[in-house]
Amino acid sequence: MINVTKSYLGNKEKFMAYVDRIYNTGWLTNHGPLVLALEERLKEYLGVKNIILTNNGTIALQIAYRALGITGSAITTPFSFVATTSSLQWEGIRPIFADIDSATWNLDPDQIEARIEHDTTAIVATHVFGNPCAVERIQQIATKHDLKVVYDGAHAFGVRLGGQSVFNWGDISTLSFHATKLFHTIEGGAIVTNDDALAARIRLLCNFGIVDTDVIQGIGINAKLNEFAAAMGLCILDDIEGILEQRAEIGHRYELALADYFELQLPQPDSQRNYSYFPIALASERQLLRSREQLNDNGINPRRYFYPSLDTLEYLQPQVPQPRSRALSRKVLCLPIYPGLPVKVQNRVIQTLIQESIHSEQASRAMFHPLAEAFGLLATPQLSGAACKRIS
Repeated sequence: MINVTKSYLGNKEKFMAYVDRIYNTGWLTNHGPLVLALEERLKEYLGVKNIILTNNGTIALQIAYRALGITGSAITTPFSFVATTSSLQWEGIRPIFADIDSATWNLDPDQIEARIEHDTTAIVATHVFGNPCAVERIQQIATKHDLKVVYDGAHAFGVRLGGQSVFNWGDISTLSFHATKLFHTIEGGAIVTNDDALAARIRLLCNFGIVDTDVIQGIGINAKLNEFAAAMGLCILDDIEGILEQRAEIGHRYELALADYFELQLPQPDSQRNYSYFPIALASERQLLRSREQLNDNGINPRRYFYPSLDTLEYLQPQVPQPRSRALSRKVLCLPIYPGLPVKVQNRVIQTLIQESIHSEQASRAMFHPLAEAFGLLATPQLSGAACKRIS
């Protein structure tokens, strides 16, 4: 089965050389030399001032809220991975959902102010599928209402907006380095901030509040990345340009073939994409389920991201329904995209989706014109010459 992603493992010999270094030093965790090296390389590659590595992306969000002193409630998006919201609830912060922009699929700035309540202290937004949020508008709202801004940048590794890293916006950006991400440390994450004092506080929070062996300065937790994870990250970072190039090539191929048949996410102007995912919005949930079934029958396993809409989760009720997010979450399917995905598989994905789309459209027309189907006036689904040319 071809899955929606496949973890990139990098060069095995290079990884084992790092492992030999770990065995030679006996330094496994607690800010080891590989972790420090990876932090420095990531700062340079991403173009950010401070980056603190963590052992996963969810705890990065939790520490971000603690470091910024977020309490009460936070305005957030209902269209994201569940951790964006569950991390708020876990920290005793009430998620208040504002609906998404129907084109970019990100938190809609026009929906934020009406949802702010007396105890709201932050905006937590996601760069969905790596597409940057409307960061300038969000910052204007945050400044007006004295709110902190946290960006969940789990999908946005390497994304640039206006010529600089998208992580340079907001008070804090968090990253996920889970094995499914285009850059990963097997499990891991990171916190980015341009505020040096805030970065120092985050480092304390990540290490139990320990200043040195004799001093503990406030509460903290264990969020440190280990040396083996950092070794994997160093290997992946060596190959990151090739990873991004291959993803872009697959993404462009999908776009060229599928844009006439499905709704695609509208990229933020002046942004550089990373093709961390390739989502399409189908006409309906029924068509999504049929398309997924057809793809499964052809040995392909796409994924529904993000379903269900987070404002429907039982443990967060009551919530004001967010209709755009609910409608989109029922229609979005992410297609396989990763380095080494064979062209023949890409073609199989494209052909299966287009044929099912044509079939669904004809079936829909037949419902309104039953005599046309009865007399054979609806053609058997076939790819047009133009579609065949686009995927050849």
